[in-house]
Amino acid sequence: MTSSNNLLIAVFGATGQQGGSVIRALGAHGGFRVRAITRDGAKAEGLADEVVEADLSKSETLAAAVDGAHGVFLVTNFWAGTDIDELAQGEAVVKAAKIAGVKHFIWSTLPNIEQISGGMFDVPHFTGKAKVDDVVAAADFDHYTFVEPPFYFQNLVGQLAPQPGNDGTSTWNLPMDPDAKVIHMGDIEQLGTVVLGAFANPDRAGRGQHLALSGGLYSWSDVVATLQAQGHRVAFNRVPDEAFDGFYGAREIREMFKYFEAHTYFGPDADEKIALARAVATQTPKSLSAWAKENMLVGKQPQ
Repeated sequence: MTSSNNLLIAVFGATGQQGGSVIRALGAHGGFRVRAITRDGAKAEGLADEVVEADLSKSETLAAAVDGAHGVFLVTNFWAGTDIDELAQGEAVVKAAKIAGVKHFIWSTLPNIEQISGGMFDVPHFTGKAKVDDVVAAADFDHYTFVEPPFYFQNLVGQLAPQPGNDGTSTWNLPMDPDAKVIHMGDIEQLGTVVLGAFANPDRAGRGQHLALSGGLYSWSDVVATLQAQGHRVAFNRVPDEAFDGFYGAREIREMFKYFEAHTYFGPDADEKIALARAVATQTPKSLSAWAKENMLVGKQPQ
């Protein structure tokens, strides 16, 4: 374990779910100094020891963001806009970090679906991140780590919340076999405990390893049964692929679910990645049941 006293960690995406989780974990540990990196400093006021404004799409802002940092945590946001180039953003931050002398670089990535599936599935918000992996590895940092977030439990009440019906039941209408136990899910609030573990144990988890946060492997039937057991009125309806594409206009999401069915969320090396994350993380990952009890009020259906 490295001596973390006064080592400065620069955290990108400070006001987002992943970056926020990392800042909170590092801050609770107390052995690191934390710099919150965000486009709008006012939104990050009080989150960390210091705040620096930077924009991933403006390379000239990145030097100040990583100056003097021992470590960097980088996450990019594919959904921030149609002009987002995650590869270019990753390259820019890696370059700035190398010039600044950063020792440990942690990149939030996802499986390379294009590679895993032999080109069968096109899911840019996964594969685009995976293509940054080679950039990080080639930079020759003293230590570098890849962390992989799961399918967020938070998605169940957010972007992929079920649709409320007139009878009081909320239903997920998705193009997927409800009994396929292939989705690695987890509480994104715990990603910071994995990142903290990697920064604190660079010799164990800082040599290019992939660490995957997972609270369990679930099917949609598991999700429905778990929530019904807690008193929620939820259901799942399998939608034909063509209908989903046409009605929701979400071909990429449909391709993602088909990839899950064929290869699971984290892909063929999932068990190894999950085991290593659990070995260094400072908390045990929460199960869906435990998370739902804490975060989903019975009688208040997801909207």
